Amino acid sequence: MYRCRGLVRRVPNSSRTVNCVTKHGEKTVNSSRGYADLPYKPPSMNELPKPQGSWSQRHERIQRKYNLQLAAGIGFSAFTLFVLKSSGMVDFGLNPGKAQFPKPDPAAAGAVEEEEEEESPVAEASAEAVEEEAPAPVEEAPAAVEEAPAPVEEAPAAVEEAPAPVEEAPPAPPVEEAPPAPPVEEAPPAPPVEEAPAAPVEEAPAVPVEEPPAAPVEEAPAVPVEEAPAPVEEAPPAPIEEAPPAPVEEAPAAVEETPVAEAAPAASTEGAAKVIPEHVTYLIVGAGTSSVAAFRAIKSRDAKAKILVVSGEGEKPYMRPPLSKELWYTEDPDTAKTLRFKQWNGKERSIYFEHEDYYTPVTELASRENGGISVLQGRQVVKLDAHKKRVYLDDGTEISYDKCLLATGGSPKPLPVFDKAGDDVLKNVTLFRTIADYQRLNEVAQQGKHITIIGGGFLGSEIACALGHKSKSTKSSVTQVYPESGNMGRVLPEYLSKWTTEKVKAEGVSVITDSSVKGVKSTEDGKLSLSLNTGSEIVTDHVVVAVGLEPNVELAYSSGLEVDNDHGGFRVNAELEARSNLWVAGDAACFYDIKLGRRRVEHHDHAIVSGRLAGENMTGAGKPYWHQSMFWSDLGPDVGYEAIGIVDSSLPTVGVFAKATTKDTPKAVVEATGESLRSETEQTADTTSLMYSSAPHAPLKGEDYGKGVIFYLRDNIVVGIVLWNVFNRMPIARKIIKDGKSYDDLNEVAKLFSLHSE
Repeated sequence: MYRCRGLVRRVPNSSRTVNCVTKHGEKTVNSSRGYADLPYKPPSMNELPKPQGSWSQRHERIQRKYNLQLAAGIGFSAFTLFVLKSSGMVDFGLNPGKAQFPKPDPAAAGAVEEEEEEESPVAEASAEAVEEEAPAPVEEAPAAVEEAPAPVEEAPAAVEEAPAPVEEAPPAPPVEEAPPAPPVEEAPPAPPVEEAPAAPVEEAPAVPVEEPPAAPVEEAPAVPVEEAPAPVEEAPPAPIEEAPPAPVEEAPAAVEETPVAEAAPAASTEGAAKVIPEHVTYLIVGAGTSSVAAFRAIKSRDAKAKILVVSGEGEKPYMRPPLSKELWYTEDPDTAKTLRFKQWNGKERSIYFEHEDYYTPVTELASRENGGISVLQGRQVVKLDAHKKRVYLDDGTEISYDKCLLATGGSPKPLPVFDKAGDDVLKNVTLFRTIADYQRLNEVAQQGKHITIIGGGFLGSEIACALGHKSKSTKSSVTQVYPESGNMGRVLPEYLSKWTTEKVKAEGVSVITDSSVKGVKSTEDGKLSLSLNTGSEIVTDHVVVAVGLEPNVELAYSSGLEVDNDHGGFRVNAELEARSNLWVAGDAACFYDIKLGRRRVEHHDHAIVSGRLAGENMTGAGKPYWHQSMFWSDLGPDVGYEAIGIVDSSLPTVGVFAKATTKDTPKAVVEATGESLRSETEQTADTTSLMYSSAPHAPLKGEDYGKGVIFYLRDNIVVGIVLWNVFNRMPIARKIIKDGKSYDDLNEVAKLFSLHSE
């Protein structure tokens, strides 16, 4: 071989292989060993060795071999460690291990088992500590140990005297006189008991004094929390003076455990905590319409969300509009029980938003892997800590949350004249709002009694028409009293309000306008006598108060939240947030409208829209409130209207009307859409194919106010619109309000609603 500069290369030679060595430019020859001074010539490509396959393939083969060897090594190592850990040959120190106890004598073990059935777990813990630390002769001590911890009050005295009794332990034979414990009688014959003080007693302080508190004290609370009260009564028979050899050292542990036994009654609260989750991701206070819209929005964005709804009313979420509308027009006599009603199109449905099986039981919510929606019925949230993200229920239960929504809704406004009258009057007065209120009023109507309704707004007018219709079959009578000059006088322009009043009268209602109740008293026959400001008097069987709604903001005062002084309700920002991770929706929310200023709305559509927005923002959407909510009212199946914006009769109005057809009624729109909640149908209304109508005009003779559009103006800008028997046109009205423009000719704007198209 030629050796050139440390590199070895194979070069063919005719006779033999020679090595060429160049040293400092000098050429040397060693003929005896075959070295020759030959010039260096690099090998050609043909002279280099040829590997089998490409270099990359060779590298891959080697790498695969190394990988297999590495995997095999790791697998073998893991298997070896598993075998060592399973067999217990090696302690890896991953857990505290198990305590090792010496096996007791059969006789002593039998005695201990009999006593364990009667004594408390605290005594068992003390006995185990003694068996673990003391020598064999001390095995007789558990009998005394089990009896000693009970008299806790005298234990401290024994602890102080411990140094002296330890030396006097030899007189321990009096143990024979202890009749209550059978095992004690067998203990004296054992010689080790007398000899124990000579050696074991001295050793016991060296070990048990320090170590028992480290083990028994920690282990005892894990069990005796519930069972501790029972053995406290059985313990007194144990003589304290006879147990000094062993229990003296254990007494401190018993003293520390005593408070645990006293705290046992708190188990009832702990049991309630097992029923109600201590923590939920999403908490909703209130079970109204906005609550439903919120948890539907949360579920659509977070499929595995765990949502707890607290219902103070005690009902699953249900729809309120049918309480004053369709339920009264359903002929089924069991409607008040089944709470199923027929829509204007005859289709039957339940008042509840969802079926019972839709909701997750409260006890299963925390363990549901895929989440769920639970309703805690009949509980009230009385306080909220926004900083700690925790609420407090009326029964003392505390629930923490990640996100919370206040959907507390509102309560009917009472009239002071009735509140001051006493219980004999209030028993015949209903503030109409809930299912219970409907059922109570329906029972009165079924008996054919006289009912007086106080209030001429949306709710009062709807109930008046409903009871008027009901009176035709029950022979009851209905009177409506309000201070305005016509029904819905604060909303509709005067001419339309008076026309509506005539419509209500046509339903069989006696309407008394421009009047208010100044006094009330109970008559001898159990009826109510109402004194009006006009000097007249009404004798009635039952009174329904429907004069407005007050937002439920009690939590604001107990929890430090802001309430708007002008409109009422919780003040929230554009995202409906009152605090960090705390939102408000529905009737109780006072929000800022970028077009109309700060407002508070008490209608179904607003509850849906605000609840949906709050639910989306609870899952991180961060959307501002911009939607112009609408509301509607039906005075039976033939007359209804939808409205949006600020509809105040004190504002200037412009009305454009046309002759109505059979298609221009609430019944017709429900038949066409299959949905009685027009806050739902208006969102899907198709207005792309609408045609402009021509020549809008004021109502002509015979046309009355069949259908039309009323514009409400402020500074010559349209701020509100009422669609009278005009349906599925709300998107157009919403756009007009949103634009906030001033129009020279509103008749041209009315063409957008296609009043005169067939």
